[in-house]
Amino acid sequence: MTLQQKPGTSWDDVYRSARLIAPEAFETDRIANLLGGEWCFVGETRPHAVAVDATFIPGPPRVDRNTAVAAVEHASRQHVTWSQVSISERQQRVHNAVTLLREHRDTIAMLLMWEIGKPWRIACADVDRCVDGIDWYLGEIERQMQGRAPLHGPVSNIASWNYPLSVLVHAELAQLLAGNAVIAKTPSQGGFHALTLSHALMARAGLPVTLISGVGGDLSEALISSPQLGALAFVGGRSNGRKAASMLADLRRRHILEQEGLNTWGIWNFSQWPLLAGHLKKGFEYAKQRCTAYPRYVVQRKLLPDFLATYHDVIASLQFGNPFAVASGSDPLPNFDFGPLISRAKADDLRARYDEAIATGGIPLIHGELGAQHFVSGQDQSAYIAPACVLNPPTAWSLHHSEPFGPVDSIVIVDTESELLAAMNVSNGSLVASIATDDPDFATRLRPDIQSFKFGINAPRSRGDRAEVFGGKGASWRGAFVGGDLLIDAFTDGDRPLFGNFPNGSQYPPNT
Repeated sequence: MTLQQKPGTSWDDVYRSARLIAPEAFETDRIANLLGGEWCFVGETRPHAVAVDATFIPGPPRVDRNTAVAAVEHASRQHVTWSQVSISERQQRVHNAVTLLREHRDTIAMLLMWEIGKPWRIACADVDRCVDGIDWYLGEIERQMQGRAPLHGPVSNIASWNYPLSVLVHAELAQLLAGNAVIAKTPSQGGFHALTLSHALMARAGLPVTLISGVGGDLSEALISSPQLGALAFVGGRSNGRKAASMLADLRRRHILEQEGLNTWGIWNFSQWPLLAGHLKKGFEYAKQRCTAYPRYVVQRKLLPDFLATYHDVIASLQFGNPFAVASGSDPLPNFDFGPLISRAKADDLRARYDEAIATGGIPLIHGELGAQHFVSGQDQSAYIAPACVLNPPTAWSLHHSEPFGPVDSIVIVDTESELLAAMNVSNGSLVASIATDDPDFATRLRPDIQSFKFGINAPRSRGDRAEVFGGKGASWRGAFVGGDLLIDAFTDGDRPLFGNFPNGSQYPPNT
């Protein structure tokens, strides 16, 4: 069947909609940086190839170090004023911003589809989780701020590209409710148009937000180590996280460094295969391009046949492809599990990593093909990758201890509880882990030795944004824990203890 681009969803159509909503932030061929409350068309813009079909769009307007320094100074002045605004006024302005984000959700979601390849349902969920999560904080912030005060300076936010709204904008809105001005750096890989529109709506609601684009190395001194900052919130890989931590080493500034970890499913004395199948299928959403994805399965040898039968059925049920491809112009956008990876370079890298695993002794369990059924005829498919899986990955494999951030899984076979623990703890700490077992006593006994922050029994775990605490263990996290009351505590000062991973020892809240 020949598929077509759904009418009205071209990049030009979506960009035109964004420009009509926020003409102050969008020109015909470029977006602006938001500095000191003003949209400024400064910085170098280069063509950027989107993963959906290699269409070229305007890239982020990269500013230089001096502009970043000036942006921090502007934000610091905004912070002085904002920190003195009453809680009720902050609530009203954040509420107004949330209302505007809801009103223009579809356009933001379309931008996310183009920029980072999210299918329609998943793109909408990114926006919805942001605004729905902030609704909870709007109702709780008066209680949460009792005995607390804003930080001494604005919060700097550096986040990865995969969840621009439900992670980055959500964090900023919570920080703003707590009385802090905020600065955000757009990810260079994608999401900068969606963030520009979102921040235009936030600024329109009267919130002190700064949004700049640029190369991390050029801006890091201003956005990480400037003494005017009150806190750093970082979400990304361990390599960049270590660099950020090294710049913070001599500073006693508040920080939250969320980094990657190899999240694992352990399968031990288990029989509830339909239950696990549902969890595994949902785990493939957005091609596992998220920090709480599970790419490693540690399976008891005697259960391998049943697990493989379940896993193969899940793989066969997955649908992926161009998120705008339809058979007829009147058809709704497809309900795919995932679209492309973030870039052709990432897809090429994962294909090479899979080949490396096989060349060094891994067993090629699954090596899927793209096919042509879910793509627009003749389109570029270089950023797409079909699910793949390596059985018994070699310990020398470059992804044996780290997450692939894509649909490339691996299965480790074990015979003893000790082997199970060692294989589940292979990455020196992770954000989440789960055990599938029919024996609850075994799961309870295992939990203290699993080096993950969250632990699921016959269910996956997720980041959580409302009343649930989130953090990490080992190299997957450094700094204050977040979520619920602890999210507000992380960005305020007061008498309550601050929980998190700190150099002088970890403190954990009672419910962890």
